[in-house]
Amino acid sequence: MEELATPHTPAPDGVTVRLTITSPEQMRELGRRLAELLRAGDLVMLNGELGAGKTTLTRGLGEGLGVRGAVTSPTFVIARVHPSLDDGPPLVHVDAYRLGGGLDEMEDLDLDVSLPESVVVVEWGEGKVEELTDDRLHVVIHRAVGDTTDEVRLVTFTGIGRRWANVDLGVLSA
Repeated sequence: MEELATPHTPAPDGVTVRLTITSPEQMRELGRRLAELLRAGDLVMLNGELGAGKTTLTRGLGEGLGVRGAVTSPTFVIARVHPSLDDGPPLVHVDAYRLGGGLDEMEDLDLDVSLPESVVVVEWGEGKVEELTDDRLHVVIHRAVGDTTDEVRLVTFTGIGRRWANVDLGVLSA
């Protein structure tokens, strides 16, 4: 099997990890591996350019969590809930791209209610959902802008808060 990614200098405390991903399938596999680290109550904030791979990562995450329904971009519906097919947490997938007012606009989605029992993934959530919890995982995906044939992505995971202090994000590069 092809190695998932090339790790780039993780921080000594294990809170930040950077990976290079070279294909959409690797991005999905990264999502499946990330799912193994997640539990109910986790907030994952995904940021990156259009077409960077945020939804592809979330699709793999949904596969890893074993949720019902195809994970697609929730751009026009804002949020989708994917119930678990077993005893795991549901996946709440939110696209906050069109929401500009921060947490006030997000209140209608009741994320604060579903967060304790779900894994909540918010695309374009930076500056909008941080107030939901002190513990969150920031994922930033960078791609070569302007080169549509380039599949290479640099993915940075940063765990924030006590929940992530002792989580070995380095296993994502295994």
